[in-house]
Amino acid sequence: MTILSVNVNKIALLRNSRGRNFPDVLYFVRRLIGLGVKGITVHPRQDERHITRKDVVEITALLSDFPSVEFNIEGYPSPEFMELIARVKPAQCTLVPDAPDQLTSDHGWNIAANTELLRDVLARLRALGVRSSLFLDPDPQAVELVPDVGADRIELYTEAYAGAFGTAREAEVFEEYRATAQRARELGIGLNAGHDLDLRNLGLFLQIPGILEVSIGHALVVESLELGIDNVVREYLAITGG
Repeated sequence: MTILSVNVNKIALLRNSRGRNFPDVLYFVRRLIGLGVKGITVHPRQDERHITRKDVVEITALLSDFPSVEFNIEGYPSPEFMELIARVKPAQCTLVPDAPDQLTSDHGWNIAANTELLRDVLARLRALGVRSSLFLDPDPQAVELVPDVGADRIELYTEAYAGAFGTAREAEVFEEYRATAQRARELGIGLNAGHDLDLRNLGLFLQIPGILEVSIGHALVVESLELGIDNVVREYLAITGG
């Protein structure tokens, strides 16, 4: 079984575009949980263009009523971000190498160039009792550096896979992810995945053994516009075995 963690950033983005609490992020978190979702993901950014720090605190409080649902907070480990993590202590913190003004995540960590930063931040997460994950490109050699910095898991950045899906490069790119995942398992590193996974391409990707969690937001929201959120979430849970 793979946990489906729904990223609710886009729901917050819609709300913020009108200046009032509609759609209500907390309402949709409760609705997702009611449909059987076992994970909620957010990626608060410095400009709060979608999820806000207030949202993070309120979602944390809501999830205290649902101990079986994991809260995953993504972001660059700035001092402000780490203060927020220390305050709410989510189940998991996924570290992403994003610039403050970046539109969306578009690459994994260069661990060799950020070793000291990552060692320090990952040690702080361990001290807080927060499981850690590093956003990583599909590269078995990059995985070799993960034990040295001390991350519990990696999140495979899946945009390359999504872009190759259904093309002549699908098998080649899929093999890069399979090989990376295999090396992570050999090293005892947990495996998550996310970015541009959707109802069409997720089933094939989950043929890779050992994927513990997939984080899906943008595609799920877009698909829900056409098919309805209840139908879409049920389809994802059927694919993931949830």
